[in-house]
Amino acid sequence: MANKTNREFKLSTLSLNNGISVFILSALLILFGLYSYRTMPKESFPEIVFPLIYVQTPYAGNTPSDIENLITRPLEKEIKSVNGIKKLNSESVQDVSIINVEFNIDVDTEKALQDVKDAVDRAKSELPSDLDKDPVVLDVDLTRIPVLNINLSGDFSIDELVDYAEDLQDDIEELSEISEATLTGDKEKEVQINVDLPRLKVNQISFSDIENAIASENINIGAGDILLGNTRRSIRTDAEFESIDEIRNIIVKHENNNIVYLKDVADVSFTHKELERLARLDGEPVVSLNVIKKSGENLLNATDKIQEILKSAKEDYLPKDLKITLTNDQSVQTRNQISNLENSIVSGVILVVLVLLFFLGLRNAIFVGLSIPFSMFICFLVLSAMGITLNFMVLFSLILALGMLVDNAIVTIENIYRLYDEEGLSKFEAAKQGVGEIAVPIISSTATTLAAFFPLLFWDSIIGEFMGFLPKTLIIVLGSSLFVALVINPVITATFLKKQDLEKKTNHKRALISAAVFGGIGMLAVLAGGFTFGNLMLIIAGLIILFAYILEPLSATFQTRFLVHLEDFYSRSLKWSLSGKKPALILIGTFVMMILSMMFYFGSNPKVVTFPVNEPNYINLFVEVPLGTDVKTTDSLTLLVEEKLDKVLEPYDKVVESVVTNVGAETASQNEFGGGGQKTPNKARITISFVEYQYRGGIKTTDIQKDVTHQLLGYLPGVTINVEKEQNGPPVGKPINIEITGDEFDQLITIANDVKNTVDRARIAGIEGLKIDLETNKPEMLISIDRERARRLGVSTQQVALVLRTALYGREASKYKEGEDEYPIEIRLKEEYRYNVASLMNQLVTFRSQATGKIVQVPISAVADYKFDNSFNSIKRLDSERLITVSSNVIEGYNPTEINNKIKAELKGYELPKGYNLSFTGEQEEQAESFAFLTTALLIAVALIAIILVSQFNSGTKPFIIIMTVLFSTIGVFLGLGIFRMDFVVIMTGIGIVSLAGIVVNNGIVLIDFIELSRARLREKRGITGGDELEDEDLRTAIELGGKVRLRPVLLTAITTVLGLLPLAVGLNIDFFGMLSSYNPNIYFGGDNAVFWSPMAWTVIFGLVFATFLTLIVVPVMYLIAERLTRKSRKLLSKF
Repeated sequence: MANKTNREFKLSTLSLNNGISVFILSALLILFGLYSYRTMPKESFPEIVFPLIYVQTPYAGNTPSDIENLITRPLEKEIKSVNGIKKLNSESVQDVSIINVEFNIDVDTEKALQDVKDAVDRAKSELPSDLDKDPVVLDVDLTRIPVLNINLSGDFSIDELVDYAEDLQDDIEELSEISEATLTGDKEKEVQINVDLPRLKVNQISFSDIENAIASENINIGAGDILLGNTRRSIRTDAEFESIDEIRNIIVKHENNNIVYLKDVADVSFTHKELERLARLDGEPVVSLNVIKKSGENLLNATDKIQEILKSAKEDYLPKDLKITLTNDQSVQTRNQISNLENSIVSGVILVVLVLLFFLGLRNAIFVGLSIPFSMFICFLVLSAMGITLNFMVLFSLILALGMLVDNAIVTIENIYRLYDEEGLSKFEAAKQGVGEIAVPIISSTATTLAAFFPLLFWDSIIGEFMGFLPKTLIIVLGSSLFVALVINPVITATFLKKQDLEKKTNHKRALISAAVFGGIGMLAVLAGGFTFGNLMLIIAGLIILFAYILEPLSATFQTRFLVHLEDFYSRSLKWSLSGKKPALILIGTFVMMILSMMFYFGSNPKVVTFPVNEPNYINLFVEVPLGTDVKTTDSLTLLVEEKLDKVLEPYDKVVESVVTNVGAETASQNEFGGGGQKTPNKARITISFVEYQYRGGIKTTDIQKDVTHQLLGYLPGVTINVEKEQNGPPVGKPINIEITGDEFDQLITIANDVKNTVDRARIAGIEGLKIDLETNKPEMLISIDRERARRLGVSTQQVALVLRTALYGREASKYKEGEDEYPIEIRLKEEYRYNVASLMNQLVTFRSQATGKIVQVPISAVADYKFDNSFNSIKRLDSERLITVSSNVIEGYNPTEINNKIKAELKGYELPKGYNLSFTGEQEEQAESFAFLTTALLIAVALIAIILVSQFNSGTKPFIIIMTVLFSTIGVFLGLGIFRMDFVVIMTGIGIVSLAGIVVNNGIVLIDFIELSRARLREKRGITGGDELEDEDLRTAIELGGKVRLRPVLLTAITTVLGLLPLAVGLNIDFFGMLSSYNPNIYFGGDNAVFWSPMAWTVIFGLVFATFLTLIVVPVMYLIAERLTRKSRKLLSKF
């Protein structure tokens, strides 16, 4: 009769019957798991394919308006026909068009790239014929971001620094891990043909004459093959310029025996290009190598090899006084993140094993603890096979799973030991029946946990791609823990299980001998130079002594006294809770507490942010002077900013690692896409890098940022300085970002100014400073041509425009080769004429008349006038409509959501003209989308959990009870966040709640399953069959018995999960590997990992602590109420 309630799980029985095979499998898992871990590429951020395509088209010498009409509009017209586009952004600036095409996340990026290329090809017929080069179409590849900057400086000329950098460049690019090392900070060279305007006029020569003469003389053309005897020789005309003198001496014009050489009308020199950008490191001129690694390669291996190259170069051929500084070294951050997360795993494992030791004893604690490495080894194998790198997303996922990895093993081994110890079964039978009793519940509980994370795989956004590694890793590692609990743990337990004799005294003599052996081995290893191994042996010796004299006696006392009293207290509490009307009161009280907890937290108006606010590793100062300022003037003003900055940073000297200044081109924010290629002579960027977190001595870099902002804003009249910190996590927009779209720029400007003025008048606290992203004071000189007069004189509008363009911007005539390098040969006016309006307007358009055959010269001033005006600095477009953005950062300490709501209230009565739209985007848009997805994901997760539970229990009430525990667990979340005044971090807190849903159901499932098992056994004992039910008192007895049996595993699973996350939640960092190798544990609190992940960790901890009370008290209460209601409903139905 009793056998009807005994269970067996076939897979576990199979593994128990083949123990040797399981041990061999375990050994293979250890070996291959370690190998996978060692060989997996390690990096900070995961490699993500962004569905963004970037189209850049340079067209020098043209205004933003010209670029929009001639380049951007024709390209947009064709590109917008491509399928799958989510958003089409463009920006037309001086000399270049930039288009960003954002696709839906499910679009194949390679296909999207090809589709955009095809669209650009179709648009080429509508683009100007004299483009500098074809449009460049690229996908936004994060692997193209430099992983290291090698900066060369010292008492050397720029050319010398470039030579040294190129030598290093060749060595570094030979590494298999490196894609390329690009050189920046060098002054590019060219052959300059600076034409003398009066000589050009006297000799009746045009720019085209010079261009044709150079191009026709600088040739290397094959003529075919010739057969001479039995030998076939190729014929080639090699007439490329070999020296600058050859260029000077080419004949430009030969007419009426009058020979004009190039040197007669122009100065020819091989020199640096006109200055477009400058770079400095800590105030000294610098040349940099930006190192880009190949996708999928190991970042740490790459940087280690580069360090070796630099070391060898310093010893072999580089000057001793050459200063080499490494900045933006991602390997440092990656090593720290990986080290900290690895150490968090070790800390978590130590805490988990200590708890297991006290609850289960040493042997059972080891059995359970083994599930952690086995599960992780399987996980590493699978991740490696999937091509996933070991990044901080994966490592945190393992930390989140740490406490959950032992859940299945705890339930399995605790139940096996209970049957072995209390029921008197053999080890084999105890393992077989013990696993059989809990196999279905732990499969179901694991399935529900995986179901909670499963919807996160379908997060269709860039943030979702970034966070998607969390559910992937958790599903793999938790699935692995289930396999370990059902296959490996039973075999190990059945083989090595022993009964604990808690009254037996520890054999101190054996412990001392063991400690002496390990200690002796350790001392010998240390003396031989094997510090790490030796120290490990010494620590093991110390742990043996600690266990024998302290931990084992404490564990025995804990199990024989504290746990017994705890179980008695719980039994009394549960019995009291199930008596009389208390179940109804407890359930109502729980509902009331849930409502009050939400009111308590959200009533305190918490700050809502998309991602946590981090302590930046670097900050950027963006310096901007009025449009039209040349790069030299910008540099002189930037030097004044640097002088002031040096004084501001003096108190923080030990915290600041380097200060890098870039003036001119490519000084846009590093967090912006599509910022490259712009010539910005009026802008500069100063990057302040800080030392690693643990070496900052408690100084907050956010405080440095505030100090810099406070002292530099408004420092120089007419100079705008914006201070921004590095971005933490995936890219999001500004917290206040108002986009205004429409057709007419004048109307857009009016609306933008109205919006800005309205908000400014409201004086809403917390707004750093609203800024319109359009400047209308870009100086221009507009040339207007009298077409009729020009045509009468035989001159076309194009001829005038090309003469002016060549005079100012220049025209490339050919290439000059020097060794393996090629340099452009540029024709333009001498500087003295180039920047003189009268000279420009009095230039002669020289051409040969088709009517008379004579050379005609027409002054530009005869057919054109000019005027000075102001124009836009750029023209932005969104989905083919012109766009102006009003944006601002939010001062720290203020709530962005609250501020945006106040702005919306202020603008509520503002009426937009027809055809114009206003929308709040940026961080708020991302926040709303993320919150909406996470809410949907939670609902889907709950639905999946419900389906699994209904299929397991074949009931509707029991799944409802467990689902209610998920809802009630948020009480702990809101109380914890409210009491400790924590921000509501949409992404991290949201994922934490979704994760909590999966964790909370586990104990509920196992508890209800055991209550059901206790009911079945009690029914057998009472001889009840068919549809008859237990008496109410027997039902309460079955519930109490199920609760008492599951008390230890419920407490253990909750405590282990909490302790597994606690080191990361509080930011505890202990360098265990450093402690072993150099006796330096480098203990500190905080860091990037703690800031980024602690909101999620605290969410799970707060919720799980309260959920444990729910599982132990409220679940039995709801079970009893549900059974009573079910009985009453059956009685009512039986009457009909």
